[in-house]
Amino acid sequence: MTNRTCWRAGFLLGMVGLMAGFRPTTRFPLTPSAQTRSLDTIPTPVRFGFGRPATTAELTRLDIDVRPDGKGLPAGAGMAVRGKTIFATKCAVCHGVGGTGGPGGALVTTTTATTAVVGKRPDKTIGNYWPYVTTVFDYVRRAMPFNEPGSLTDEEVYHLTAYLLHANGIIDEKAVITAQTLPKVVMPAQKLFIPDDRRGGPEIR
Repeated sequence: MTNRTCWRAGFLLGMVGLMAGFRPTTRFPLTPSAQTRSLDTIPTPVRFGFGRPATTAELTRLDIDVRPDGKGLPAGAGMAVRGKTIFATKCAVCHGVGGTGGPGGALVTTTTATTAVVGKRPDKTIGNYWPYVTTVFDYVRRAMPFNEPGSLTDEEVYHLTAYLLHANGIIDEKAVITAQTLPKVVMPAQKLFIPDDRRGGPEIR
């Protein structure tokens, strides 16, 4: 055996010895589930050390859900004529003039049974594919405008909701919607949905 060969063999034996004595370590305690789930994968730490607990004020800003029965609606009122102006300024660029179509899709139903194209399914809009009116308010307030979600005041959202309902032929142009009147509006598509009463899996109440 040459000197070079001896050196290589010694180096490899040393590396094997080091690897045999190597044990992965972590600064973080492992969760019981992580310990028992799999021992041959990267351990999952209890915490990653990022971020901080949310404050009560921060949680309050996010806790704005409105339920199908209207629970969670804030104080305020809206009319279609006011909503039309807001829509033209903040919404039409994505949903087209009058909400009839654009890069963000149509919100207003313009296709009827007599005008539908044979073999082509009409766009799903608020007028033909939205079961509960209160969730229109919830979605607009939470997610719109697309480039600045959450920037609308409650009053603006009421106006926009009124405009969208009127444009879809669901309420009168002069109707005033509030937290009390909005839940009473029955959407045309509500009858197309059925409650999910399945059992045996996760349930959301």
